[in-house]
Amino acid sequence: MLNRFLIVFCVLALTACASANQPGEENVVQDPLEGLNRATFEFNYFLDGLIFKPVASLYRDLPPPPVRESMDNFLTNLHSPVNFANGILQGDVEHAGNTLFRFLVNSTIGIAGLFDVANNWFNVAYRQEDFGQTLGVWGMDDNAYVVLPIIGPSNTRDSIGRVADFFMDPLRYILLVHNDEEELFITRTAMDGISLRAKTISVLEDIESGSVDYYSSIRSLYKQRRDYMIENREVREGPPPLADDTEKTKSSSILENKSDKKVNLQITKDADTALLNDQDLPATPKLATIQ
Repeated sequence: MLNRFLIVFCVLALTACASANQPGEENVVQDPLEGLNRATFEFNYFLDGLIFKPVASLYRDLPPPPVRESMDNFLTNLHSPVNFANGILQGDVEHAGNTLFRFLVNSTIGIAGLFDVANNWFNVAYRQEDFGQTLGVWGMDDNAYVVLPIIGPSNTRDSIGRVADFFMDPLRYILLVHNDEEELFITRTAMDGISLRAKTISVLEDIESGSVDYYSSIRSLYKQRRDYMIENREVREGPPPLADDTEKTKSSSILENKSDKKVNLQITKDADTALLNDQDLPATPKLATIQ
């Protein structure tokens, strides 16, 4: 069932690619399906308010912080094989080596990934790499912006990347192909979504309250975030746009001699236009100071 869904998902992404505008300026978001995207955005917004945000709020507020952090670490550790593979495909041997080191250390000393020993003891921080980023490194343009049901903002390149990451994931073969544990795999996927939504509650609330057009703000910031991650600018400048508190903390472990530097960001209400004092990209659509 999941396979069929992802095949349809990929076909829709390719259709969007064929409908995309001709490439123009690099910072212009191509949105040929804006009418459909806005309708999907409203549908996702309704579901989020009805189900996802309340559940994520419980996940954020009920468990003691150490318990929630251990669960987040466990889920992150499960993504290490895909992260490692994309590092290799991008030719980033250093990142691949760091990811392998993190996986081995956290899976053993860190008790199946519950504790981020690699970061806390050895200062080897987590950095996300996915096949959408790999395609970007290979030179593929993001093409058409799309809003996917439930999943949210994406583009042609990242949609294809999601499908590729799904089939690259060894946990899929362990749980689905060999053991027919579809329920367990779906539970893991759902927990990934809940964990991510819990980390972005305050970030998205700030964006919504500071935006004239919430849809346009998310569309613009999504593109900036993905471009930022493809260029690995997190290593040099800190967390990407739309960064949650966890990303900010992990990025601080990567940066050298920047832990005491204050970065002032001045963003206009419409997140499509940004004025930044010390960085090239915004983190939130409001005036903020990041330690």
